[in-house]
Amino acid sequence: MSTYTLSQCLIVFAIVFDILSFQFKQKQKIVACLSISGVLITSHFALLEQWTATILMLLATIRYFVTIFSHSKRIMSLFLCLNAFALILTFSGVLSVLSFLGSSLQTIAAFCKNDRRLRQLMLIGTSVWLINNAVLGSPAAVVMEILFISSNIIAYYRYYGFVIHAKNSN
Repeated sequence: MSTYTLSQCLIVFAIVFDILSFQFKQKQKIVACLSISGVLITSHFALLEQWTATILMLLATIRYFVTIFSHSKRIMSLFLCLNAFALILTFSGVLSVLSFLGSSLQTIAAFCKNDRRLRQLMLIGTSVWLINNAVLGSPAAVVMEILFISSNIIAYYRYYGFVIHAKNSN
């Protein structure tokens, strides 16, 4: 099996955890599923030698685990700085910038105290990752992001309806 094929298979497993993640109401369960998915996605990007995305997804995996226990803005700032350092260290063009933007938006989302704001910001961050994966040419990762966005929207509707409220959502 080629490394490309293996990378696509890892994404299939990540999809399961991504879809499950937003069907939970409790933020801790959401980010626990995202942590497991993150390990698989990190491996996917490493196999494709996309080092900025690999490091950012590794940081995301750690970040999701940390946010099970903390919503500290200091820790969030640390992860944002680590994202910037990863970008500088591994910069290789537009894919580096896209993965940095997607990861940074999802970092801010992960440190939100409630699931509503987390869902809103994850939708934006995931859209950036969708563009990244399309430019990269990873069809399984594109499908994963589309399913992740769909799962997020379905769950958002189930819990909150179609109205997106910005106030009192931190």
